[in-house]
Amino acid sequence: MTYEKAMKRLEEIVKKIEGGEMDIDSLAANLKEAKGLVEYCKEKLTNVEAEVNKCLNM
Repeated sequence: MTYEKAMKRLEEIVKKIEGGEMDIDSLAANLKEAKGLVEYCKEKLTNVEAEVNKCLNM
């Protein structure tokens, strides 16, 4: 999965929650998915930051 796809999916989940489009049964599953996506995106950003810093310090 790419960072962009993960962010798009997060936005879809948030939109459904904010719009009241999600029933209580799917809420827990979607929140769990969102948590995983946030962790994935955070890790990607941390890795990119490290790569950028490495390039700048050459």
